[in-house]
Amino acid sequence: MVDRIADLWGRRTPYGPPVPAEAVSPAESTHAVPGEEPGRHGSWPVRVDMFLDDGFEESDVEAWVQAASILHSNGDAMDIAVAGGRIVGVRGRAGDRVNRGRLDPKDLYGWQANHSPERLRRPLVREGGRLVETNWDTAMGRIVARSKELLDGPGGWGHFGFYTSGQLFLEEYYTLGVIGKAGIGTPHMDGNTRLCTATAAAALKESFGTDGQPGSYTDVDHCDAIALWGHNVAETQTVLWMRMLDRRRGPRPPAMIAVDPRDTPVAREADVHLAVRPGTNMALMNALIHRLIDRGWYDEEYVRAHTIGFDELCGVVQDCPPERAAEICDVPLRSVEHAADILGSSERLLSTVLQGFYQSNQATAAACQVNNIHLLRGMLGRPGAGLYQMNGQPTAQNTRETGADGDLPGMRNWNNPEHIRELAELWNVEPSIIPHWAPPTHAMQIFRYAEQGSIKLLWVSASNPAVSLPDLARVRRILAKEDLFLVVQDVFLTETAMLADVVLPAATWGEKQGTFTSVDRTVHLADKAVEPPGQARADLDIFLDYARRMDFRDKDGAPLVAWHDPESAFEAWKACSAGRPCDYTGVTYGLLRGAGGVQWPCTPAAPRGTERLYTDGRFNTDPDFCEDYGHDLVTGAAYDAEHHRALNPGGRAFLKAAAYQPSPEVTSEDHPMLLTTGRTVYHFHTRTKTARAPQLNDAAPESWVEIAPGDAAALGVAEGDLLRLESPRGTLEARARVCGTRPGVVFVPFHYGYWDHDDSGPRTGEAPRAANELTITSWDPVSKQPIFKVAAVRVTRVAGGDGVPSAAPTTGAAAPADPQVPATAGGPAARARQHVEEA
Repeated sequence: MVDRIADLWGRRTPYGPPVPAEAVSPAESTHAVPGEEPGRHGSWPVRVDMFLDDGFEESDVEAWVQAASILHSNGDAMDIAVAGGRIVGVRGRAGDRVNRGRLDPKDLYGWQANHSPERLRRPLVREGGRLVETNWDTAMGRIVARSKELLDGPGGWGHFGFYTSGQLFLEEYYTLGVIGKAGIGTPHMDGNTRLCTATAAAALKESFGTDGQPGSYTDVDHCDAIALWGHNVAETQTVLWMRMLDRRRGPRPPAMIAVDPRDTPVAREADVHLAVRPGTNMALMNALIHRLIDRGWYDEEYVRAHTIGFDELCGVVQDCPPERAAEICDVPLRSVEHAADILGSSERLLSTVLQGFYQSNQATAAACQVNNIHLLRGMLGRPGAGLYQMNGQPTAQNTRETGADGDLPGMRNWNNPEHIRELAELWNVEPSIIPHWAPPTHAMQIFRYAEQGSIKLLWVSASNPAVSLPDLARVRRILAKEDLFLVVQDVFLTETAMLADVVLPAATWGEKQGTFTSVDRTVHLADKAVEPPGQARADLDIFLDYARRMDFRDKDGAPLVAWHDPESAFEAWKACSAGRPCDYTGVTYGLLRGAGGVQWPCTPAAPRGTERLYTDGRFNTDPDFCEDYGHDLVTGAAYDAEHHRALNPGGRAFLKAAAYQPSPEVTSEDHPMLLTTGRTVYHFHTRTKTARAPQLNDAAPESWVEIAPGDAAALGVAEGDLLRLESPRGTLEARARVCGTRPGVVFVPFHYGYWDHDDSGPRTGEAPRAANELTITSWDPVSKQPIFKVAAVRVTRVAGGDGVPSAAPTTGAAAPADPQVPATAGGPAARARQHVEEA
C-alpha cells in the first residue's frame, strides 16, 4: 500500500535494454512484450496499481470494465471497478503495451468526480438572464431553431462555430466532423487541442508530410539517450516517466537531456539541464544542429537518400554557433556542448516534445528542429530511435484524425481537390459543401469572428475557454455577448457554461462507450461501466440527436449521419480512414476488447498494427498523398501544390530551417520578469474533474506563484507571501512558492479559474487567480497555437504569509527551497495498492 499523492511514481522496477535475440533462450523469450525484441532485460516489468473506494475490497467488485485514462495523454489502460451500479475504483491493465498495469495519480483518484453532487443532470436554458432547468426537447429545440434560422439567412454556414476538446471519443469527434463539414459546411471548427497539440501536428506535417507519431512507447526500452524538449513528463505523463526512470535505474541506462526553465523532476534527473530563457528555444536548437553538422555527427548517406533541405539548414544554423546560443538562452556554453555531444554520440536517440516548445516563441520551427536532429542522425524507424511530438490531452490525436478540429478527416489535405472529392464520395454530398476554399479556421480566429459578430452560434463541448484561453478578460466579453448564441455541452457548470444560452448535460468516461488513441498511435476501447446521472447523455447521442432534428441529408435524400451507436460510428470512421496514414480498417471492437492496445495503421496487411512508421525511410510527402503542402516557418505563409511539386519530394522528408527571432513580448522596465505557465501533476486542464476528487484537490487546492530564491530575496518575498502579478492585460494574486525556477522567471499553473458556481461572476473581494489573465493574444505563425510561455510581468509583494507556506505541492517542480515546508501527502485516503509481478 502506497500513498500515491506523496509518492507520484510508485515502486521502481528497473530493467535494461534487450540483449540480442540469438543470445536468448526459448524460455527467456516468453517474457517478451508483443512487438518488442525478446530479451533478458528487454521487457518492462508488470506493476499493477489499484485504488478502491474506502471500505471496498477486490472481492466486493461485481465487474471490471475495460477503459483507459481520460485525465492525461499517456493512454494508460485500466479496468473500472463496479459494484451496486456505481464506480468504486480502478486498476491498471497488466497486459497493456502502454502502461503494463501502472496508473497516474489522476487515474487512481479522478474517477470520483463522476459521483460529484455538482454533476449536471438536466439541460439548462437562459430565461430572464438566468439558467433554469428544462427538458431535452426544449433545449435541443432552441438550438435547432437558431441553427435553421442562421442557415436559412444570409451568410449561412459562416455563422456557425464549433469548439471542442481532447476529452471526447473518436466516434464522437467523427460524427461532429461530418455534421460540421458536410451538414453545415463550416470551416469554423477547432478545439482546445489548439492550445496543446496543434504544434505537434504542424511539425509532423512540415517534416514528414502528414500527422502521425513515428515512434513507439517501447522505444524507451531500447534507447541509449533520451532528450526531453520542454516536457515535464514526470508530472504530465507520469507513467511514461516511470518507464524512463526504470530504464535509468537498470543496466545500461540511457543518458538524459532536459530543456526547461524550471527545476522539474526531469531536470533533477537529467545528465544535462538546459534552463533556457523562455522564448529562446529556437536559438538552442540551431546551435545544437550547428554542432552536429560541424563535428560530422550526422548520417550523410541517410540525409542524401531520404531528406530535402540540408544545404539550406546548414546555411541557417551557421549563424548560430553554441557560443551565440549560450548568450541568447543564458545557459552555460559547456552545457550546450555537453547536450550536443550526447545527441551526436548516441546510437538510439529518443526525443519527446511538449508545451515548453509548443506554447512558446517559434513553436513549429523549434519542434521541427527536433525532427531535424532525428533525420540528420537517421534516428527513425528502428527500436530506440523514437520521436514523440506529444499530445497534451488524451484524445487530441483523434480530433486531428477525424476532422473535429481544423483538419480534414483521414489526414486529408484541404487544398487537394482529389482529397475533397474522396470525402464527398464517401459522404455522398456535393464537393462544394465541404470547406476547402481557404485554410480551416483556427480557434483564436473563431473567437475573433465571434467578437466581430460574424459567428453567431458557438457550440462548446467538453472545454472551458473562459479559463483556458489567453487574455481572459477579452474572452469573457466575447462569450457574454448578447448576439452570440452559446451552447455548452459538459459534465459540470463550468465558468464557460455559466455564460451559455443552452447547457447540455453530458455523460463522461465510464458512462459511455468509445475508442481513443494515444500519442504512439495505440488505440484503446473504453466500455460503458455505469449509467450517467439524471438525464445526462453521451456526447455521441447528443450529436446524433442534433443531426436528426436538423434533418441533414446526403444528395440522394438519405440521412447524412447513418450510424446510430458507437460501434456503427466506428465502422463508418474506418471507411473514412481507409488508405490514409491513420488506416483503422483492421481494427474492430472485438480486437480491442481484452487486448493490450493496437497501433494504427492496422490493415489486413498488418492485422496486429504497426509499431513504428518510416522504417524504410520513405515519408508521406508525395504531393498526391501529403496532408499539407508546407509553410514558411518564420512568416507562416502557406505553400501551394505547385511549389510542393517543384521540390520533387519523392517520399523524402523535409529539413525545415528558420533563424531565431525574439519573442513577441519581452521584458521592460515596467514589466521586468517573464511569466510562464503550465500544469501540476494533480490537476488536468481547468480542474473540471480533478477539483472534485478529494485527494487531488487537497494536494493542490489553490494557485501559486513559483519564484527563484534570488528574485524572492530582492523583492523581500518569503515562502507563502501574497504576490501580485501584473501584465499589460491583467492582474492575478497568489501565494509565493520559493523554489527552483530560473532567475527572472515566475511560473503560475493555468488550471485555476476564479468563479463560484452561482452565475455571479468573480468572487467578491478577491483578485483574479487565473494565469491567463496575464497571457498574450499571440500565436505561432504555422500551428496557430497560442503563446502561453512568454509574457512580461511585474511582481510585487502584497502581504506577508505569516509563516504559512503556499498550498503548492512539494512533490514536483514546485519543491520548496525551505526544507521546513511540510511535504505533500494524501494520508490514509490516498493509499493505493501496487503489485509487482516478479520475474
